[in-house]
Amino acid sequence: MTASRAASIGYAAMLEQFHPTEAIELAQHAEAHGFSGVMAADHFQPWTPQQGQASFVWNVLSALGQVTAGDLGTGVTAPTFRWHPAVVAQASATLAAMYPGRHWLGIGSGEALNEHVVGQYWPEAPERINRMFEAVDVIKKLFAGSLAGKDVKHEGAFFRLEATRLWTMPERAPEILIGTAGPVTARRAGRTVDGIVTEEAPRERLATLLQRFDDGRRDAGRSGGTKVLRLHLSWAATDEEAARNAMTEWPLAAMPFGKSDVRSPFEFEQLARMVRPEDFAGKLLISADPDAHRAHIQSFLDLGFDRVYLHNVGRNQREFLETFGREVVPALTA
Repeated sequence: MTASRAASIGYAAMLEQFHPTEAIELAQHAEAHGFSGVMAADHFQPWTPQQGQASFVWNVLSALGQVTAGDLGTGVTAPTFRWHPAVVAQASATLAAMYPGRHWLGIGSGEALNEHVVGQYWPEAPERINRMFEAVDVIKKLFAGSLAGKDVKHEGAFFRLEATRLWTMPERAPEILIGTAGPVTARRAGRTVDGIVTEEAPRERLATLLQRFDDGRRDAGRSGGTKVLRLHLSWAATDEEAARNAMTEWPLAAMPFGKSDVRSPFEFEQLARMVRPEDFAGKLLISADPDAHRAHIQSFLDLGFDRVYLHNVGRNQREFLETFGREVVPALTA
């Protein structure tokens, strides 16, 4: 019988909701209360005007490295429209060189909310996914060539890289994780990168996602791999307060459609007017009961996720971190 071990439960620093200085303080508070590591997404805009922030993820992660000891993940950035993949490779390599063994690079195909700001054509999902995987090829080439002390080139359907290398590198390239909710992309990720990062969905769908990733690993003659979940939840002192927080701060969870093509926080604000409390059922756990959240989180660990990063959607972050650090995190097992 395999002995249980402590789960890896990190803190999702929501740069869409909190000023960077506050986000850093909250991440420190999380670590002091038993959370291990931080992930933060690369947003140019918040989802809704109510959230109110959108700081530069690389600055915040760099600062966090100075005041915390856990891992530092970009969950996720999109090296496809706002960024050439060479720039993301340089940012990631620098962060990994500053904080050896702590940084992982999460990459996604992007949302119009963030990427349309540079004025490029916004393509359909298949092209966005192909751009993402070509960007990964460029980044992997730069990591491998730079570690070997060689210049590399790239000429592809979407990106061009003239002969160059990264001059600041860690001793070992950071893990690359693909952000995905689709089984086809998960299998492709298994063949090409070190792991996947996703968000809450029905258990059967997530089980299929993890299986397809494993299938991709086998296709490439590889094993293992890292499986990361960012889990949104709403906890507060009362169920009523938790429900208000979800409606006010995170109506996204209840919207029954894809969000990749919406361009403005003000469009999301209008869409949020249609959300009702009952729409969160099965999509976001709203509860004042820490035990309910513990069982919910444990179910995803049992499904096979290696790391879970928690985001409590309300502004009551310190109370959440203290309560979960005391009553939830210690009881979770991998």
